[in-house]
Amino acid sequence: MIIAPSLLAANFGHFAMEAKRVQRSGADWLHLDIMDGHFVENISFGPEVVQTVRPFTKAFFDVHLMCSRPEILLEPFAHAGAEQLNIHVELEDRVPDLLWKIRSLGKKVGLAINPPTPLVLAQPYLDRIDTLLVMTVNPGFGGQEFIHEMLPKVQQAAAWKHERGLNYHITVDGGVNFQTASECAHAGADVFVSGTTLFHARNLRGAVAKMRKLTLQAATDGANGRKFQRTP
Repeated sequence: MIIAPSLLAANFGHFAMEAKRVQRSGADWLHLDIMDGHFVENISFGPEVVQTVRPFTKAFFDVHLMCSRPEILLEPFAHAGAEQLNIHVELEDRVPDLLWKIRSLGKKVGLAINPPTPLVLAQPYLDRIDTLLVMTVNPGFGGQEFIHEMLPKVQQAAAWKHERGLNYHITVDGGVNFQTASECAHAGADVFVSGTTLFHARNLRGAVAKMRKLTLQAATDGANGRKFQRTP
């Protein structure tokens, strides 16, 4: 189970200190939401912030580009220290070239999908990616409630992974707390992006350990008892 605190929920006035907290917490990844004010109705931060934070933690940098023109951002974020770049399947016919470009930069390849988008649109790319990121809120702002109707998407992604012998990660992002992380782990997710629950915890290390323990147990229970079902 990979625990990925989301920097969007950190204290923006103390990014260096927050990155150090992530380093001490035992978290695996640091998730960085990049918003352009166009693809989503919010603006977050750019490659300079990522470059500034990079020296303060050894965590894997998972950069999520919620942007209309990620093609102009791939190289800047790659050079800033990103280790995985996620683009959105909603970019339609640009997706193949974007995935190729990310791979050509020597980075892990992530493909994200929004709640209203049918999961089948991601199916042609599953053998080209390292991570499938299932948005479990409508993207743009932190602190939203988890959309439980997204759990069948996680189950279907896990079913395809099993049936085709693939090894991509299944990430859930949005409204992920201890309860919903467990539900997602039971459904087949193995990466948990969590902002408020982790960064707002009094003890980040304790919160990361608790989420890891709960998701490991839920994943074990799910693997023992889950029957994969297809979604329409």
